[in-house]
Amino acid sequence: MTSAKDKQFEVTKTEQEWQETLSPEQFYVLRKHGTERAGTSPLDKNYADGTYRCAACGNPLFQSATKFNSGTGWPSFFQPIEGAVETTVDRSFFMTRVEVHCAKCGGHLGHVFNDGPAPTGQRYCMNGVSLEFEPQGGNGE
Repeated sequence: MTSAKDKQFEVTKTEQEWQETLSPEQFYVLRKHGTERAGTSPLDKNYADGTYRCAACGNPLFQSATKFNSGTGWPSFFQPIEGAVETTVDRSFFMTRVEVHCAKCGGHLGHVFNDGPAPTGQRYCMNGVSLEFEPQGGNGE
């Protein structure tokens, strides 16, 4: 696991450019490693077919076939699209977790835990504000 802060990403912007591009809540979560309140994202209960993309750069992150209801109040997936995300160790708030960020822009997406369903046993617990949903048959499919 490499540090997202030390890596040069394909999509880079200044802090001001990110603030101009993203909503205040998106900026807080994606660029400042914040967390949205549980149960606030409409994407948590979205089970339509399609692709979940990074809200900062549009990178395809998860397919709807890998989404499941974790009961946590955040959109959860058992597997990302290959190469779409990277992880780092997060030791904030007096605990150790594995942070998930976009491989293309470094935006903070959420965390991954080892309590998910088969076949991976992983739960990618994502902030809905970090994602945009593209229904199947949309622009990118």
